[in-house]
Amino acid sequence: MKPERKLWLDLKKNTPTICWNRIENMAVPGLPDLLGFSKYQHFFTVELKVSRSNSVRLSPHQIAFHVTHPKNTFILVKSLATSDWKLYDGKDVRELDACGLKLAARCSGLEACSLTLAELGA
Repeated sequence: MKPERKLWLDLKKNTPTICWNRIENMAVPGLPDLLGFSKYQHFFTVELKVSRSNSVRLSPHQIAFHVTHPKNTFILVKSLATSDWKLYDGKDVRELDACGLKLAARCSGLEACSLTLAELGA
């Protein structure tokens, strides 16, 4: 199983109160991987990334999406080196692209990232 698919399945399993829609879209480059709807009736998007090093590979289209949509958008990165999860706000996409995983995350760890997303809109 590819690492990004495993990240998606782990996230889905650990956020049972979120209604997830996986977006498989070739027509609109840069559109995030997931559309979430929290129990508080709050929509948001999540871009999934898996990193083998400190850098996070973001396409120019992905960066543009988050710059254009700075609210209610997130980037969830799993480091294969440390097995840690990090959640970043979409508004921080340029800094994440420049600094990689050295950038301070909104939260770290599977439990904290899952809880943060589940409580959006509360």
